Amino acid sequence: MAKHSLPIELRHLRYFVAAAEQGSFRKAGVALGVQESSVSRRIRDLEDQLGASLFQRHNGGVRLTFAGQRFRRQAEDMLRHMRDSAHDVAAIGRAKNGRITIGILPSLAAGFLAELFRAYDQHHGGVHINFIENETAEHEAAVARLDLDVAFVAGQQPWPGCEVTPLWEERLFVALPKGHRHGDRDELDWPSLAGECFLLRHAAAPPEAGDAFVQRLIGAGQDIRLQPQCVGRDIVLPLVAMGRGLALVSEATASISFPGIIYRPIAGETLIFSALWSAKNDNPALRCLLSIARRLARSSRGRPLPP
Repeated sequence: MAKHSLPIELRHLRYFVAAAEQGSFRKAGVALGVQESSVSRRIRDLEDQLGASLFQRHNGGVRLTFAGQRFRRQAEDMLRHMRDSAHDVAAIGRAKNGRITIGILPSLAAGFLAELFRAYDQHHGGVHINFIENETAEHEAAVARLDLDVAFVAGQQPWPGCEVTPLWEERLFVALPKGHRHGDRDELDWPSLAGECFLLRHAAAPPEAGDAFVQRLIGAGQDIRLQPQCVGRDIVLPLVAMGRGLALVSEATASISFPGIIYRPIAGETLIFSALWSAKNDNPALRCLLSIARRLARSSRGRPLPP
């Protein structure tokens, strides 16, 4: 009758497999770095637990019984499974494998982020990245709920439930239709934009929604008119090309050519971009991504923040 006062421990299996491989408790002890008496005692405990003899003892050592032969296959499978599981967990801990969910704005698909994800893939190519496009306020809420691991947004204002890590800055550009009266200028300023109409996605129109581009336009004054449109970002630039108004865009967006559009920088105007993340998030893939992002921000690449 098997006893159940003591659980079968991992070391019981290790000692048993070592003794089966070595054909001797003494040699198994040497291989494991423990005393022969420890091997003998643990195997005896294991036999008591199972209610069956696993070894036949003889002067030259030990040999497996029929029950021991059957149990050896199972014990080796269990040890192999434990090693594989430990390897997988260690790989996740080193962010060699795993998953990370990242929130971005469409205007952040180039520049610093493109370089960041290239660097991340070089070191952590086994991590599956799921990108989600949304507005800043929705990203903030998802990060606080731990539905998003990190979101990259324009601005650096505090958000409830989130850590804010400023990473890089970009110049602000105005998207103009070709043939616009300011198209022959190399640089614009706010006074020159007085009376102009800037197109906004409807979702980004309320300043309380946290859209940094809208807040910058509101702060500029100069009788700038804001015209919300019930469209997404991918429709705003075609509307600009049609002459329906202008749009404020980031330097990364301005680096991408668009038919019928010309871009001109606004003198002295830059915008800081940040990572939103939660201190409660223990995803190793997130920690590695933030580490690379900070290192990239400190380097001379990607227009890093000034010290």
